[in-house]
Amino acid sequence: MSSPAFPDVLSATVQSIKPSATIAAATKAKELRDAGHDVLSFTLGEPDFTTPAHICDAAKAAMDAGQTHYTPAGGTPALRAAIAARYTADSGVETDASQVVASNGAKHSVHNALTALVGPGDEVLIPTPYWVSYSDLVAITGATPKMIETTQESGFTLQPKQLEAAITPQTKLLMLNSPCNPTGSVYPAELLRRLAEVCVDRDLFLLSDEIYGKLVYDGEEFVSVGSFSPEIRERTIVVDGVSKAYAMTGWRIGWTISSPPLAKAMEKLQSQETSCPSSISQAAAIAAVSGSQDCVAEMRAKFAERRRFVLDRLANIDGVEMATPTGAFYAFFDVSSFFGRPLGGGKTVSNATEFCTALLEAEQIALVTGDAFGAPGYVRMSYATDLATLGQGLDRLERFLAGGEPAGA
Repeated sequence: MSSPAFPDVLSATVQSIKPSATIAAATKAKELRDAGHDVLSFTLGEPDFTTPAHICDAAKAAMDAGQTHYTPAGGTPALRAAIAARYTADSGVETDASQVVASNGAKHSVHNALTALVGPGDEVLIPTPYWVSYSDLVAITGATPKMIETTQESGFTLQPKQLEAAITPQTKLLMLNSPCNPTGSVYPAELLRRLAEVCVDRDLFLLSDEIYGKLVYDGEEFVSVGSFSPEIRERTIVVDGVSKAYAMTGWRIGWTISSPPLAKAMEKLQSQETSCPSSISQAAAIAAVSGSQDCVAEMRAKFAERRRFVLDRLANIDGVEMATPTGAFYAFFDVSSFFGRPLGGGKTVSNATEFCTALLEAEQIALVTGDAFGAPGYVRMSYATDLATLGQGLDRLERFLAGGEPAGA
């Protein structure tokens, strides 16, 4: 019997999707670090803080109490009620536990929403720059991702006229992410309302990824799409989770908030996919969303300090251009003016992907190429790390851009 001819025997779906660019960049950086290289990685969207103690204590208590078994597919009643209460408190929108489905992270929640709503023949609108997983998660369903390009001049925000122009008879869903990964843009409330009203008028669903909603700066106000009107709320699927605001990336708890019929459909889907989220992580998530939010404020203050430091440094580098980010924890900047010019170690590049490769090789700094986010010419730098590391990384970046030789070369 002959061996299977990989990759030819793999499904068309799995062959068509690309590996996550952020995870790939982080993995490469880790491999180099493990091999003894002094690599500074600014790739993953992962807070460097330890999960707050009261959250870890809740997980330990759950284990000690024997809460280590299957739960209902969409999460325990206690977790769903806690999430509903948190969203009600934060948004002002009365929310019931029947609208909540807890999943294995916000990415899983996005997948559930897409799989429940769209399929072959449907179009899903995605403003660019966009989080790297959106397009492939759409493609997995058989639907078609349709990109709408936004500009640095607009603060990388989709405009209502652009949305109207992109809609076709096949369009079923708009995906929005505010605050946005990778740009850090936060949609103003009035603009968000107008986009949501277009969705209602044109009979579209709106997936609102609000995972960075608690991380906004400079007096910016975060507003959830679901808060505008009952008509908008009926067509909105809010995606959120504990990963970013509570430093709980490894706990893998995210959720959707939607109309009860759609929530029920997603829970049915999840019952066949993963059975349920981790029972222990669910107990920890209850403590996160129900307990004191002081830990969130403390981490946000640290992010704000780091953000100011990074933006000030980048503003002093000739040739670097960017829209000021007011949310999340990323600097997303244009390096296209450096293409075709001698860079550190005598390297010359022609695109953002080559730029990131050359920077890693010459200065051992890992950034993520904007090509992966649908934004050629840009790179993303996560500032979810300490000021000393950020300072060292920016020193190396400046030396690379100036064409200097790496330290110790």
